[in-house]
Amino acid sequence: MSSAAPLSDNSVVSALKRLKEAVGTLENSVQRRIEADRSVNSMQDDLQRLGEDRSQLAATLDKTEARATRLEEANRDVSRRLVSAMESIRGVLDAHGG
Repeated sequence: MSSAAPLSDNSVVSALKRLKEAVGTLENSVQRRIEADRSVNSMQDDLQRLGEDRSQLAATLDKTEARATRLEEANRDVSRRLVSAMESIRGVLDAHGG
């Protein structure tokens, strides 16, 4: 037979109290982990949205830069034409004593 002493009520109560505390600690740890996982998932979603926004902004910037280049070219063309027109007008005025 076993030589172990029978458990007293105090030792059972004490063991149950320790078990309850351990389960509470485990539940708290699980809850913190769940919240951390949610936070990570939320950050991953935010990061994905930021990446999409960045792509859209880059595309818009490319279009805007292309438009700015076209406008600069048109501006140079108009400037050349104005200079040419002014020279023609001066020539006409000089030829007619103006």
